[in-house]
Amino acid sequence: MAKTKPKRPPVRLLEPPEVERAMERFRDAVQRFDGSFDELESAIGMYVLGHYVGWRVLVLMHSKATIRKYEQILGIVVREEFPETGPESDRSIAYTAAQALSNFWKIVSGEAKLDVPRDERKHFTS
Repeated sequence: MAKTKPKRPPVRLLEPPEVERAMERFRDAVQRFDGSFDELESAIGMYVLGHYVGWRVLVLMHSKATIRKYEQILGIVVREEFPETGPESDRSIAYTAAQALSNFWKIVSGEAKLDVPRDERKHFTS
């Protein structure tokens, strides 16, 4: 019989003021947006996950151009909107690998290489 991993404790949900602020951001973004629905949907998804993983995981998952595009769509600055890390940061394969290296920003800039293929950087472990 296969072993199952123990369940992780539930993650803290956003508090009502945070939910209200998020809904305002989404409403404003939808009303202002002109472009591909896929980009709007992805920006909103990044915003939701940002609260759980923090901005360090986001900058490892997305290119600088993508982060800028999503910031523009949402009217935010990722490093100001989200904590550095979140309660689910350790589930990011890329973030876990980056922690083992000495300089996070060298990885983000591409100066240092991460031993995680680009397509796997967006993977979450359970």
